[in-house]
Amino acid sequence: MMGELITDPTFPPLLQGEKVAATVDPFLKALSAAELGADAGTVYYSEKNDSLEAAIVLAPEHPLIDSLGVCHAIMLAVADSLGALGPAELAIHFTWPFGFKVNGAQCGRLKCAASTQDPDAIPTWLVVGLELPFMRPAHIEPGNHPDQTWLYEEGCVELTVPQVIESWSRHCLVWLNTFQDEGYTKIQDHWRAKCDSLGAEVDYPAQGLFVGTNERGAMLLRQDGITHIQCLTEQMAT
Repeated sequence: MMGELITDPTFPPLLQGEKVAATVDPFLKALSAAELGADAGTVYYSEKNDSLEAAIVLAPEHPLIDSLGVCHAIMLAVADSLGALGPAELAIHFTWPFGFKVNGAQCGRLKCAASTQDPDAIPTWLVVGLELPFMRPAHIEPGNHPDQTWLYEEGCVELTVPQVIESWSRHCLVWLNTFQDEGYTKIQDHWRAKCDSLGAEVDYPAQGLFVGTNERGAMLLRQDGITHIQCLTEQMAT
């Protein structure tokens, strides 16, 4: 809880952590480190204790368009971590492409960037960032944003940021191995099962009926009887 002694997370084999100051964005730190040749599996995480901000450096072996599905594997790791640590009634869902919902309200997201934006090129590196808000900022009054929530507002008051980072990293290793060894199709059903907007009308990235995802994690969006493919490559941070 806030105010208690907080220890740094420990990481499983093949992953290593590097803490950054609260004034530093771990995602930007990971980007600069990746450009300088940082080891794959390095997790940069903020020392903040009111929100989880972290980023992992990866070294894809396939073209970008086939590699970005790893983001959905990492989302599943987040869901497994919160499911294991949070209260039993905690409901965790996804929104396409990289959003999280807790008990029906938006609560965190992933973002990603790579050494290339060419869908057919194999990136030298891929960085995936994670943001999970723990505590409602003081300037936001309760009830002012009913579509948004924070983990402490949903009964996760016993959780600490290092605890979730440590748990997430361990689940992450499992899902990363699954993605690497068996591809996106092995995680697709698990991701879709947690996506509560599947089969519903959506406004993002355009208005239409979200009818499914393909073998690369792209959205299949039906508009006026025509199904369009919204690729994950179009959702990268710039």
